[in-house]
Amino acid sequence: MPMTLRPSRVRQKLRDNKIATTLKINLADPRVIEIAGICGVDGVWLCQEHVPSDWSTIENQIRAARLHNIDSFVRVSKGSYSDYVRPLEAGATGIIVPHVESAAEARQIVAWTRFHPLGQRALDGGNIDGAFCLVPTSDYLQHANEEIAIILQIESPEGLEQIEEIAAVPGFSGVLFGPGDFSHRIGKVGQLTDPIVVAARQRVAAACRANGKFAMSAGLIAPLEELVQEGHSIVNIGADVVGISSYVQDRLSSLRDAINDLPVELKPATSTAYV
Repeated sequence: MPMTLRPSRVRQKLRDNKIATTLKINLADPRVIEIAGICGVDGVWLCQEHVPSDWSTIENQIRAARLHNIDSFVRVSKGSYSDYVRPLEAGATGIIVPHVESAAEARQIVAWTRFHPLGQRALDGGNIDGAFCLVPTSDYLQHANEEIAIILQIESPEGLEQIEEIAAVPGFSGVLFGPGDFSHRIGKVGQLTDPIVVAARQRVAAACRANGKFAMSAGLIAPLEELVQEGHSIVNIGADVVGISSYVQDRLSSLRDAINDLPVELKPATSTAYV
């Protein structure tokens, strides 16, 4: 029976002119990715920039995503060719390269991560991304160049000033604007609705539209209608740690209210963790 390579769920959503969703993952347990897949997200955003996940952890998280037919995008440690290619060979649907600030850097990333004729990526095929050499090399290369996403992250004034030139570089897929770091860099930490931050987000999205790249939003940092009008087609819906924290806070608040509503004779006589 001939082997086939898994197509990108997110890319299919974009081809169908639909909004694709991702969930940011900070926790190491692959079961978090399984939960996300069962709940219906299109992809998960894994991280090696701010999260101390080793390669075995990342590989198992990517495998969990494939198990539930959702995409996995690894935000890599900024650095070397190997840092960028290793997640792809582990089966990730794409990578996110942080802090891109020039067209020259964008061209280097494309050269490292795309196969001929788009780039100069070294050829192996003996890992899961090439079905362990069980698909023809031509199919492997075509799939990697067409289905695998290379996403560049713009999160500084320097990167913003070069965004039109960066977006014009052929061979990568889309851009993720980082409003948190951008706001920090301009001295407006966390002010994601500040006019300068909003204008930067809109400029990035406009450059993507003009150059046939998709724009990815780091979250619902504006009403969805605004993001869609700007051209964002991938929306990150939140993060696992935020979801768990919100759930625990909500349940504790509900329990405290229930304790306060108890008849006097049933209320705890002494202070507990819940009151």
